[in-house]
Amino acid sequence: MNDDKGNGMETYFEYRHTVGFEETNLVGNVYYVNYLRWQGRCREMFLKERAPAVLEELRDDLKLFTLRVDCEFFAEITAFDELSIRMRLVDLAQTQLEFAFDYVRQDPGGGETLVARGRQRVACMRGPNSRTVPSRVPESLTRALDPYAHPAPAPAGRAS
Repeated sequence: MNDDKGNGMETYFEYRHTVGFEETNLVGNVYYVNYLRWQGRCREMFLKERAPAVLEELRDDLKLFTLRVDCEFFAEITAFDELSIRMRLVDLAQTQLEFAFDYVRQDPGGGETLVARGRQRVACMRGPNSRTVPSRVPESLTRALDPYAHPAPAPAGRAS
């Protein structure tokens, strides 16, 4: 949860993470696949904290299929860096959602550095695995996402 620049409005859902040694390679940089894992973890924590009714639907027959993920890297991070993964809803269609993620390193002394930016497209499906069909995004999920529905910023280095 956040308070964007003190205006009292939530603009993103925040998941905090401390990078561990197991998430780095031999030279100490974070493996790229971990950025994608953190997107999924952020989404899961959002469901747990903000949309528990959706968790019940997932136990029934709702499935959230990740259709596409991407991540653009701006700076390296290493073990014990403190991250804030910030999720916003950037598109809501009848059966699909698209999220944007900002990966922000919490710098010593209180500063922040944007280290990566990613996206994730998700489809809602229902039915048994052999006959799964597209399904409307659950109303409980759209309500929970409403405070975080904001256009994503332009990619770094490009004019908006």
